[in-house]
Amino acid sequence: MKYLKICIHILIVIFLTVLTQVGGLIWITVFGFFKYRKSAWSKRKRLLSFSVIYLLCVAFIVPNLAPLNHRKALPAFDEYLAPHNLGYVLLCRNYVHDDLHYNLVEASKGFEANYGIPVTYLDAGFPFIDGFPLLPHLSHNDGRKIDLAFIYQDASVKTTNDNPSLLGYGVYEEPLEGEVNQPQKCKDAGYWQYDYAKYLGFNTDKELEIDLDYTRYLIENLILKTSASKVFIEPHLAQRINLSSNYPNTIRFHGCHAVRHDDHIHLQISK
Repeated sequence: MKYLKICIHILIVIFLTVLTQVGGLIWITVFGFFKYRKSAWSKRKRLLSFSVIYLLCVAFIVPNLAPLNHRKALPAFDEYLAPHNLGYVLLCRNYVHDDLHYNLVEASKGFEANYGIPVTYLDAGFPFIDGFPLLPHLSHNDGRKIDLAFIYQDASVKTTNDNPSLLGYGVYEEPLEGEVNQPQKCKDAGYWQYDYAKYLGFNTDKELEIDLDYTRYLIENLILKTSASKVFIEPHLAQRINLSSNYPNTIRFHGCHAVRHDDHIHLQISK
């Protein structure tokens, strides 16, 4: 029984570390304290203590330590730049390098001022340690990459910052007839993982369609204001939005080894 408890704790630490980077360390600290003090507190009270301490660390300690690694947290509630849901903030997946932070914030302010639409971000990066992977992403490991949501129209053709997916991923803008069907090419080549995000995004069944014009304005604004070195977007969608010809060195295909990018925008800056 003792070894089973140890294995469970190890699995929890691994899970929290993979998911949040800092959660595993906080778990060890809190439960190690109770173990050291030989506290008689119930499991419920210990979990409650962990939850409270975790939230306090995420809100106050981590944001103040992250600048030591040249990272800053993106805003959680600002009217011009905000996460698709607060999970990205609570899981410490909203950190970017100083350079990207400043330029992204300024670009978002300008976009919201001109078009009245806030910029919505998804996964960015963790607060500490260059090279630490932000799973399931392959490259979000240095604070210089971020995923952003498309801009959509609702059923009344009104522009909105809502999203058809609970997590912001997995609801694809499928290729139309005559467009390059890169997703099918990748799957035919054996890259089974290419569209697995459709099982993870949790479709909300909202009647939303991508707003091509405003999404193009957003991407162009971001490229210019952040000096983006790469923007990953599915080839058929880049063609439909009319981006590839205007920014041939920036708009890129990410490769079949990654996942589909017709549900979000991947932006990165160079070192």
